[in-house]
Amino acid sequence: MTLQQLKYVIEVARSRSISKAAQNLFISQPSLSNALKELEKEIGITIFSRTNRGIIITPEGSEFLQYARQVIEQTDLLENRYSNTQSPQHHFSVSAQHYAFAVSAFVRLLSDYDSDEYEFALRETKTYEIIEDVKNLRSEIGIIYVNDFNRKVIQKFLREGNLMFHELFVAKPHVFISSKNPLVKQDYVTLSDLEPYPYLSFEQGDYNSFYFSEEILSTISRKKNIRVSDRATLFNLLIGLNGYTISTGIISYDINDDDIVAVPLKVDELITVGFITHKHVSNSPLATIYIQYLRETIETEQLLP
Repeated sequence: MTLQQLKYVIEVARSRSISKAAQNLFISQPSLSNALKELEKEIGITIFSRTNRGIIITPEGSEFLQYARQVIEQTDLLENRYSNTQSPQHHFSVSAQHYAFAVSAFVRLLSDYDSDEYEFALRETKTYEIIEDVKNLRSEIGIIYVNDFNRKVIQKFLREGNLMFHELFVAKPHVFISSKNPLVKQDYVTLSDLEPYPYLSFEQGDYNSFYFSEEILSTISRKKNIRVSDRATLFNLLIGLNGYTISTGIISYDINDDDIVAVPLKVDELITVGFITHKHVSNSPLATIYIQYLRETIETEQLLP
């Protein structure tokens, strides 16, 4: 086993593709494949499963990656301490449901990060893919919510993926609506109040189960439904069509303007938002800082009017 082989494994896990990893490593694809096969044969486990949909990290591979990352990180620290080489390029990735506070914390992390080289990623994506990203170490942090309706199902997937849920905050449901919507004048709204308006939600692709919905009360039948894939489109439709969506009520005014308003929704529900991590992987320094920025951003934005 060599340090080079460990770096190969880490790059394949990050790229999710042997061909792309080979390009990034500046070696041929056959050479990379052979190096991985030799390593797997030497240690007696299968690190990656090759499927028609790409590379999948096995449970044994996830554990191996934990140790490989630690070895390479310590090697980099040793080299930087006793040589004049430049600091290595750092990688950090977050997968999240569509929360503005996650973006705000990410922006702050990048603003404060003093390095000439880095590769960061923020993926606002589907609930199932967030779980898969953290499970397969594509992202260190995943941000999702649970409530009484989806908790058992989500916890089942987390257990099977060796993942842990860490609570960030508990919120009462709100609706996001345009500042020009007539409902904005009310102290709170009810489900009956919302019936005339289009309901907007984030589509979940192949895993479009009620349990993976990004919005609570997903089983309620509505006359007007619109599914979108990104937050900017949803907000534009909220304004242009006088639609609504259901969320935590936390709005980042650094990112969003005053055109969107949060109004309390009168239902007997609570939303618990948190982040997930892999049980077998310790938080990197960047992940630790990002989590702290998440908490500070949420605390600040909860205090805003």
